[in-house]
Amino acid sequence: MSSVVNDGFPLLTAAAVLPALGAIATAAVPAAKRTAAKWTALLFSLGTLVLAGIVLARFDPGGERYQLAESHAWIADFGVRYELGVDGIGAALIGLTALLMPFIILAAWRDADPAAEEGGDGAGRRWRPVQGFFALILMVEAMVIISFAATDVFLFYIFFEAMLIPMYFLIGGFGDRAHAQSDEEAAKQRTYAAVKFLLYNLAGGLIMLAAVVGLYAVTADQLGEGTFSLQQITEARASGELTMATTTERLLFLGFFFAFAVKAPLWPLHTWLPNAMGESTAPVAVLITAVMDKVGTFAMLRFCLGLFPEASAWATPVVLVLALVSIVYGALLAVGQRDMKRLIAYASVSHFGFIILGIFAMTSQGQSGATLYMVFHGISTAVLMLVAGFLISRRGSRLIADFGGVQKVAPVLAGTFLIGGLATLSLPGLAPFVSEFLVLVGTFSRYPVIGIIATIGIVLAAIYVLVLYQRTMTGPVKEGVLKMPDLRLRELAVVAPLIALLIFLGVFPKPLTDIVNPAVEHTMSDVRKTDPKPDVDIPSPDVEAAK
Repeated sequence: MSSVVNDGFPLLTAAAVLPALGAIATAAVPAAKRTAAKWTALLFSLGTLVLAGIVLARFDPGGERYQLAESHAWIADFGVRYELGVDGIGAALIGLTALLMPFIILAAWRDADPAAEEGGDGAGRRWRPVQGFFALILMVEAMVIISFAATDVFLFYIFFEAMLIPMYFLIGGFGDRAHAQSDEEAAKQRTYAAVKFLLYNLAGGLIMLAAVVGLYAVTADQLGEGTFSLQQITEARASGELTMATTTERLLFLGFFFAFAVKAPLWPLHTWLPNAMGESTAPVAVLITAVMDKVGTFAMLRFCLGLFPEASAWATPVVLVLALVSIVYGALLAVGQRDMKRLIAYASVSHFGFIILGIFAMTSQGQSGATLYMVFHGISTAVLMLVAGFLISRRGSRLIADFGGVQKVAPVLAGTFLIGGLATLSLPGLAPFVSEFLVLVGTFSRYPVIGIIATIGIVLAAIYVLVLYQRTMTGPVKEGVLKMPDLRLRELAVVAPLIALLIFLGVFPKPLTDIVNPAVEHTMSDVRKTDPKPDVDIPSPDVEAAK
C-alpha cells in the first residue's frame, strides 16, 4: 500500500542500529573495565558519525523529497510499516546528532567514575556504573536518529516516547550534585527533576497517542484501509482522495502539537527543562537540549504542517504568541538566574521560541532559519554548557557568585566560554547569527509587529551572556578559583572542533542551506503558502526610462 520504494543498502537503519549495538556492547564490558567501556562507546559514536556523513554525502538536494528510503511490512493488520526516509531537514539533524555524540562522550569521560572529578574534591561521591551511563547515552542517540528518519507516524511515535526511558535514568541516576549539601539532597533533587521530566513528556505522548489513533481511523474510513504512512497520507490529501472535517483536523493537530510543544519545550509547557538540565551532568544537559528536544521542533515541521496544513494555519496566531512569550520570558528569567546551568536552560527556552516562531511564520526564510537554528543552537549550546560543566567540576559549585577572575588563572577556559556565550547571543560571524537573522526576517515579512517584539530577545541575550561572563571570568580572583587548572587536552579536543565549526558555518553556511532549502520549499507547498510580496511597488525598467 505504501508508495515508498526501498533504496538499496539500509543506510538509515544502519545509522540507528550501530549506536544501539554500541549500547549493548558497552553495557556488556566487565564492571572492572571502565576505561574499555568508555572507549567502546566512543568508537561506536565515531562509527555512527561516519554513517551520518555518508547519509549527508548521498543526499541529493535536488532529488526526491524523501531519500535513502526503506519500507517493510511490520504490523500489517494495523497498517503499521517500518518506513524510513530523510529530507534535507532530517538529514541535517541526523548529522547534528551524530556530530555531537563523540564530544558528549568525551566531555562525560569521568562523570560516572567512582574517583573524584578533575579539579574537584570528590567528597561524598558514590560509585556509579560507567557501563550503564555510556550505554544509555548511545541508546538515546539510536532513538533520536530513527525519530528523525521515520516516515511512518506510528513508528515515529514509538521512538518519540521510548527515548524518555534512558533519559529518565540519565537524569535521575547520574545527575549533578555540585549544588547539593549531601548525597541525599542531591538524590532527592535528581529524582524530582527526572520524575517531572517523565510525567510532562508522558502526558504529551498519551495525548498524541489518541491523535495517532484518530488519524488511523480517518484514513481507514476514507481510504478503505488504515495507514500511518506520512507520504501516503500527504499524497492522498494533495490529490483530494483524503479530506478531513475542520473540527477533526484541528483536534488531531492539537493532539500532535501538544506533545511536540512539551518536548520542544514551548511556554508554558517548559517548566521541566530547567530542573532536568540543572540536575543533570553537563554532557547529559547537552543531550537533552541540543539533541533530544530538537525532535519536538522537527516534528512540528514534518507532522503538524505536513499532515494538518489547514489546522496549522488556523493555530498560527496563537502559536506565534506563545513563541513570542517563550522568547522574552525565557530571556528575562535567564537574566535573573544565579545558577549557571539554569541560566543556560532558560536561554534555551528563549531560543526554542525563536525556532517555533520561524516554523509558524510560514515563510521560506523563517522555516529555513528555524531549521538552521536547530543545528546551530545545538552546537553553540554544546560549547557553552560543556565549558560550564568544566568550570563546575573544578569549583564544585553551579552558583555564579562563587566564581570570579577565572580569565586570570585559566585564560583558555575563559576564552572558550566567551566564544560559546557570543555564539549564544548570535554575534555576527558565528553560525547562530545566520539562523536568527533569517527567522526574524521571515517573521517580519509576514508579521512585522511580532518580528519587532521578538528582537527584544536579542537585547536580553546580550545582557545575560555578558553579565554571566563578567561575573565569572573578570574581576578579583576568588579564593576557590586560585588553583583552578586550565583546559586539559581532552577538554580542548571537545570544544575546539565545535568552535571551529561555529566560525566556519557563520562565515559560509551555504553547504547546510543547500541541503535545507529544498525541504523547506516542500513544507511551504504542504501548507499552500508563498512568501509575501514587498508592499513597495518597484517600477519596471520601461517606466524608469520614460521618466
